[in-house]
Amino acid sequence: MPLAEATLWRGMGATWRQLFGDFRRLGVSFEWHELPGDREVDWGLSFHPDSVELCLNLSGTGTIEAAGQQTRLESWSAAFYRPGNGILAQRIRGSVHQFVTVEYSKEFLQRHLGTDTENLHPVVRGLWGEANPRAEVSPAELLNNRQRDLVGSLRQPPVLAAAQAIWFTAKATELLGEFFFLPEPEDELFCHRHQRISHDRVTQVVELLRRDLLNPPTLQQISQQVGCSPFYLSRMFSKERGQTIPQFVRQLRLERAADLLREGTHNVTEAAFAVGYSSLSHFSQAFHQQFGCCPGLFPVTQRRTGQLR
Repeated sequence: MPLAEATLWRGMGATWRQLFGDFRRLGVSFEWHELPGDREVDWGLSFHPDSVELCLNLSGTGTIEAAGQQTRLESWSAAFYRPGNGILAQRIRGSVHQFVTVEYSKEFLQRHLGTDTENLHPVVRGLWGEANPRAEVSPAELLNNRQRDLVGSLRQPPVLAAAQAIWFTAKATELLGEFFFLPEPEDELFCHRHQRISHDRVTQVVELLRRDLLNPPTLQQISQQVGCSPFYLSRMFSKERGQTIPQFVRQLRLERAADLLREGTHNVTEAAFAVGYSSLSHFSQAFHQQFGCCPGLFPVTQRRTGQLR
């Protein structure tokens, strides 16, 4: 199956790499995906039936629809889903997609979670029921700083090669605890409405910032539109997104610049000015911090990894 899956993704001009595991043999598989943003992609083609898959989304936008519910994965967010029968999954055109998936078999989950399913999320709990459960998807949630660090460690395990099997197995169970359980009832009653309002406001802020990267609205202007004080908005956004509003604007600008360079429509100077940088040196420094190479070499590195053809 790994070979077939690699062939599937590379046929789309994507980069696919198995970080650890074997879904059929071990019941768990960690996989790295990098898809170009030049077209829509049906990424549900690789889903395994009779499984639960966790997507840890670093960049790009994807949607998953099941049982009449659609979940939208933005940058630095996570969701999990049970493919079952009838799941639709699309990667939206416009920005390069980078994400880690962790595929869990029914047997792996039952072995590690036991038979007490009362506190499990319904998407996971459903795997214990009927033989061919229907498809379901969880709501997306933003990754906090600790979870972001965890995702980063999956790509570069901080242990010797001989220890990676036990390390990845531990991470597989750690992720179960992070995402697959329901909150305590009292916590849910106390925090649910506040979290929903905060999430809606942050979503509104994200949309406002995406509209004009050259002249993004000020914090004061944004706070007036979403209906809260600038100080509270800053705190709320940082807690939800794991980064400040200026850091998020910087990320949006650099991702857009990377798209322009990848498409070959702009040189480095043109890309920098197009996304609102007036200093080429500041742009180059920020780009290198974000993507690990200088902007002038970015298209070359993308060709080497199969992102440009």
